[in-house]
Amino acid sequence: MIKKVLILIVCLGLLSCQDTKTKKSKPQKTEKNTEEETAINPELRNQILSSTKKKTAVWDTITTVDQIHLKPFLEDYGKKNPETRAVIKTTYGEIEIELFTDTPWHRANFVRLAKLDYFNTTYFYRVTKDFVIQAGNSDNRITGKMRNAIGDYLIPQEFNKKHLNTYGAVGAAKFSKQNVSKASSPFEFYIVMDKNGAHHLDFEHTVFGRVIRGMDVAQKINQVETDEQSDWPVDNIQVTIDLIEK
Repeated sequence: MIKKVLILIVCLGLLSCQDTKTKKSKPQKTEKNTEEETAINPELRNQILSSTKKKTAVWDTITTVDQIHLKPFLEDYGKKNPETRAVIKTTYGEIEIELFTDTPWHRANFVRLAKLDYFNTTYFYRVTKDFVIQAGNSDNRITGKMRNAIGDYLIPQEFNKKHLNTYGAVGAAKFSKQNVSKASSPFEFYIVMDKNGAHHLDFEHTVFGRVIRGMDVAQKINQVETDEQSDWPVDNIQVTIDLIEK
């Protein structure tokens, strides 16, 4: 079973978007950076902090999924939750994405995490100029606790010749070691920023969506100052994801 991630997954190198399950520090700031000062969704913060004072915390109400029951769980969840559009909101603007129906496990997983407000605890934590911007992780303790509650699993790959790593493609990060099946991390996704595409990622990472509005916003994010070693933006770029109802 894959070791549960408590803090941070950072993708190393410029040739892939991998979940390496290693810890790496983000750029240090001069001002004090307490958990309370971290730019996390205020409503979600208040909900979580309030619930922790009770016997049952937010993450205790989440159905934890394991690898054995993953496929039937996601198939059932997908039937009950048919959304195929999502808006990623940032301080730089909005990015609207389409989720493909022919990658049903990845679509259902993304919709589930969005409805659980998991993404709202995370950042665009990896920005590699003219390659990818990657979201779905943070150094917040809340993020780690929600990951533990959601489940310790990988999503089976859903490669499709129609969905390649072209400019604006939305793909899933993956666990890098001992992953011959090329299964996806459930928590992190990337947007391809290379206008020629990132086709060395084809059939290595599942592409499960595409940007249909807001690539100008993605370009702004792709230009931010980052830490040279980890590609983590110097200023956190918080993510808030809203699903668009049919």
